[in-house]
Amino acid sequence: MRPWGALLLAAVAGAAGLWAQEDQKQKIRQLREMARQGSPAIERISPYLKDDDVEVRREAVKAIVQIGTLRSLDPLVEATRDNDPEIQIRAVDGIVNFYLPVYVDHGLSATLRKAGELIRGRWSDSANEDVVDPDTPIRREVIEALARLVEGGSSMDSRANAARALGILRARDGLPALVNALRSKDSRLIFEALIAMQKIRDRSVADRVAFLVRDLDERVQLAAIETAGLLGSAEAVPQLHRVLESPRNQKVRRAAVLALARIAQPDSRNLFLNLIGDKDPEIRAAAAQGLGRIRKPEDAAVLEKAWSAETKIVARLAIAFARVRLGNLETGSFSPLGYLVNNLNQRAWRGIALPYLSELALDRNVRSALYGMLGPGATRDEKTGIAQALASSGGEDSIAPLEKLAQDEDAAVAREALRALRILRGRL
Repeated sequence: MRPWGALLLAAVAGAAGLWAQEDQKQKIRQLREMARQGSPAIERISPYLKDDDVEVRREAVKAIVQIGTLRSLDPLVEATRDNDPEIQIRAVDGIVNFYLPVYVDHGLSATLRKAGELIRGRWSDSANEDVVDPDTPIRREVIEALARLVEGGSSMDSRANAARALGILRARDGLPALVNALRSKDSRLIFEALIAMQKIRDRSVADRVAFLVRDLDERVQLAAIETAGLLGSAEAVPQLHRVLESPRNQKVRRAAVLALARIAQPDSRNLFLNLIGDKDPEIRAAAAQGLGRIRKPEDAAVLEKAWSAETKIVARLAIAFARVRLGNLETGSFSPLGYLVNNLNQRAWRGIALPYLSELALDRNVRSALYGMLGPGATRDEKTGIAQALASSGGEDSIAPLEKLAQDEDAAVAREALRALRILRGRL
């Protein structure tokens, strides 16, 4: 009888397994059907987030992400507590997608592939550039969920993905988790934490990155150098000078000079004066930025001479920035400020000219000059670029010019002016 008993148990077990597989398939079909019904179906989908079958829970998260409405946020925050890395990643990308529509089309979850029993995402070597508008309100429970994942996600991928999300959402309250992540042994997590800190731009944590500017991983080192510069880390300055004594390559040398130029300590002035004639145009550009930010009146002649001799646009833009910083507020076509505004029309250089103009617009005198450049002869790209600069750096005096620009007959210009007004008023 014993052999018959064993066979009976095996048959029962097999039947149970087949029943479980069929039950899984049926639940997945139901979830896909409910996803097509939109937001009203979320209450019926949410209980599946607690299903014993991980494949069912994954499908439930996919369905909620697909719906993507305000009612999706609470269940997605709940899903971040699941111990499955794929569910954590999909939930995080779904949360970001609510604030930044279509993010899921290119986020980490879009690259997830199964390798045996493991789920892996494909990371890009370049830094993610997605970020929400500065005035976007983010729920506290969302930030708390993301910070919790950064510190204790089920995989290094899910932790790094959560760090990326904190940066995209400009989540200042997530900074403690990001700072702690800098001490990780995982280079991807460190890298994503650094990029997130760049997007949040809170200078209070600037010195917390200084120890990484000589990291052995080049990608981490470059990100740390850039972060130290953007946040103005005084503590990193001695380390950056050491990096310049023996840089591992030209990319690191450029990054270190640029970081010092952004920090712009007076003690670095002689370095910039020596490098303004360097054979590398990007080094010359960084040196010009440094001189512009230090703002020594006697350097005006050096910069004017460099301006006359320079032929490379990347360096010429930086010299223009520096000359405006030192007080040249002429607005003619061949003036430094006119040159910066004109390059807003060039797709290849707009991304360089715009940050310069945004920084310059912190000065009310520069803003006054920019208002005069919004006249009838201004192009669409010039108007939208100046509006963007005023959004991030304008003052009370910027409201009237932007309100006028919001009446522009070009719908794209009017739309950008309204966006700038919204951001500016939120900041003021």
